[in-house]
Amino acid sequence: MNSKQKKKSPIVVIVSISCVLLIAILGSVYYKYYIAQSSVLQNDTKNEQQSEESDEVDGTNKVDDPNSESSVTEPPEDNPEKKPIDSTTESEQPSTEPEVVNGYLVEQQPATEPTYVKGVLIVNKKIPLPANYNKGEDPTAVAAFEKMAAAAKAEGIELVAFSGFRSYEYQTSLYDRYVAKDGKDAADRYSARPGYSEHQSGLAFDIGEKGREDVWLTSAFGETKAGQWLVNNAHKYGFILRYPLGKEDITGFMYESWHFRYLDGDLATKVYEAGVTLEEYLGIE
Repeated sequence: MNSKQKKKSPIVVIVSISCVLLIAILGSVYYKYYIAQSSVLQNDTKNEQQSEESDEVDGTNKVDDPNSESSVTEPPEDNPEKKPIDSTTESEQPSTEPEVVNGYLVEQQPATEPTYVKGVLIVNKKIPLPANYNKGEDPTAVAAFEKMAAAAKAEGIELVAFSGFRSYEYQTSLYDRYVAKDGKDAADRYSARPGYSEHQSGLAFDIGEKGREDVWLTSAFGETKAGQWLVNNAHKYGFILRYPLGKEDITGFMYESWHFRYLDGDLATKVYEAGVTLEEYLGIE
């Protein structure tokens, strides 16, 4: 060293040594980071190779062959080119159920022939009679009523059939009077529209007790001795209570304790013992 050259100060020496140490530390850190990154990169590469090998085994990474059926895939559900079967919602679907008002089918066509179900003539709010059905009172039904009335009289009850056969024309005038008096909705509960009355069949009778005219055509008749006798014995003579209490949703008519319908043979007894309406017994909807 030149004797004339100034000696380095201690501060410069310390700074120089610090810089060397810092460079050494940074180099060490960078080396460790490089090694770690190399390891991750190698693992990722290895995993990708294994994934490709696995995909080739199960066929999910195969190139689609346009001539192969297996290459055809269904378009997604939201693909605009895939037409929906029916875009109408369930609530917007046109109803197939016929429209019914007060038990009557709105578009019911006039009957051309009487309807029989299992051999039984049916007349109700959905099954009308032709306007020209005009056979009068059924002789067999009349004879059955007379026999029943005689049996009741033997027990001190004098039955009266105060309303039997009604023609289509008479039912028209009767129904119109009730509508004018109480309105259509109310009349439909207790009076049949023309063509829909069982009285036109000649097989139905409105029955009361002589001397108790005050309860004729009322539910109170069902509570009388005569009304109770009929409920318990009418089936023995071929009659059923046609419109029982609590069955309006089935028969279409309010409870009529006075209205009885004649059925041939022992059918009345079968319906009575089953405890159901005529519609239910015959399976009529």
